Amino acid sequence: MARRWVNSPYAFALGMFAMMVPSQAFSSFYSYFYVEKLGLGVGLATLARTIFLIWDAVNNPLFGYWSDRTETRYGRRRPWVFASIPLFMLTFVLVFSPPGGLSQNGLFTWFLVTLVLYEAVATVLWVNYGALFPELFRGDRIRAKASAIQQGYQVLALLIATALTPIIYAAINFSNMAIVYAFVFGICMLICMLSVREQRDPGRPEPMKLGAAFKETLSNKKFWVFNVSNSFAQTVNGLVSSMIPFYAKYVLRISEGQVSILLAAVFVSVIPLVGVWYWIVRRMDGVKAWRLSLILYGLSVIPLWFGYNLVSGVAAGIAVGFGLAGFLVTPAMVSGRIIDEDAERTGRRREGIYTAVSGFITRSSGLISALAFYVVGLIFGYESGDNPGSNPEATFRYLISVVPLCLLVISVVISFMARFEFHMTGKGEVKHGQEAHHQL
Repeated sequence: MARRWVNSPYAFALGMFAMMVPSQAFSSFYSYFYVEKLGLGVGLATLARTIFLIWDAVNNPLFGYWSDRTETRYGRRRPWVFASIPLFMLTFVLVFSPPGGLSQNGLFTWFLVTLVLYEAVATVLWVNYGALFPELFRGDRIRAKASAIQQGYQVLALLIATALTPIIYAAINFSNMAIVYAFVFGICMLICMLSVREQRDPGRPEPMKLGAAFKETLSNKKFWVFNVSNSFAQTVNGLVSSMIPFYAKYVLRISEGQVSILLAAVFVSVIPLVGVWYWIVRRMDGVKAWRLSLILYGLSVIPLWFGYNLVSGVAAGIAVGFGLAGFLVTPAMVSGRIIDEDAERTGRRREGIYTAVSGFITRSSGLISALAFYVVGLIFGYESGDNPGSNPEATFRYLISVVPLCLLVISVVISFMARFEFHMTGKGEVKHGQEAHHQL
C-alpha cells in the first residue's frame, strides 16, 4: 500500500463513512419501521431501548478497558475491528428483517434481542475506531484537518442513509435495504483498516487495573462536563433525524417520496458548511468554537417550528444544517486535548476507556430521545401509526423543534460548568506519514 495512504486522514475517514451509513439509517428509521410500519407500541419501543442501555452501561466501558489492554503485532484496536465487521453486518440485517405475522410481544422480543446484539457489536466498532483518532493524529492542526475530512465523509454517509433510504426501502423493502448497506459498510471498513498502522510502543507502561482506570477516568471533571454537554446535543442529532419522516407526514403533509428532498436539504447543506466550520476552528480556540457551535445549533432548530409545506421545510432544514455542521466538527478538538492531558498526567494513553465511557454517555442520548418521543406522544395522544391520536401535527412540531431547543439550552449551560484549561508539554505530536510499524 502506498505510503501516503497509510494513516492518511482521507483513508481513516472511510471508517466513519462505513459505520455512519448503517448507523444513521438505523437511528433515522427504526422508530418509523417498528412503530409506524409494523405497529409496535411506542411504550414497548421505549422499554426495549431502556433495557439495552442497562446492558450498554456494562459492556461499553469494559470493551474500552479490554481494548486498552490488548497488545498484538497488529495493534491494539485493529484486531477488534476486523473481528466485528461480519458480526455487525449480520446483526444490522436482522434488525430490519423480523419474521412476518408476529404479535406485539413477538415483535417486541425480536426488536429487543436484535437491538442488544447489534448495539453490542456497534459498541466494539465505535470504541476501537474512535480510540484510533487521538492516537494517530497528534496536535491541534492535524486533528482539525482530520476531523473536517472525517465529518465530510460523515455528512456524505448521512445524506445517503437518510435521503436515499426512503427511496431504497420503497423499491426493495427494509430487509434488502439493510443488506445493501451492510455490504457498503463491510467494503469501506476493510479498506479503512487496511490503511491503518498503529504506533507500537514497547516501553508502554503496564495498563491500569480496572478499578484504578475507572476511578481516574470518572474523576476527570473536564471529561464529564464535556461529554454530558455533548450527550444532550447528540440527542438532538438523533431526535431530529428520526422525527423527519413523521414531521414530513403529519406537519408538512408531503408524500414519502418527497421525504428524500427534505432530508437532502439538511445534509447537502452540511457538506460546504463543514468547510466553513473548519475555517472557524483554525481561527478560534477549540473550546470556544465548540461552545459557539452548541449555541448556533440551538438557534438553528427554531425555524422547524414554522414549517408547513415542502418549501418551508427545506428552508428550515438548511438552517439546521449549519448548526449540525458545527457540532460535527468541533468536539474532536476538545476530546483529543482531554485525552492528551490525561496521558501527560498518568503516563498511559487510554483512548479506549475514554472513548468507551464517552460513547456510553453520548449513546444514552438514545434513551433521552425515546423518552421524549414517549412523553410528548402521551401528552398529545400519539401511540403508533395505527393510532396517531387527535393531534399528531402538534406531537411532531414539539418533537422536532421545541424539545431540541430545550435540550441544546441545557447543553450550552453544562458546557460552562468547567474551565477547559489544558497544561501539557505538547510532546508526542505525530502527523500522518511519520514512521510507524507497517505490519498488517
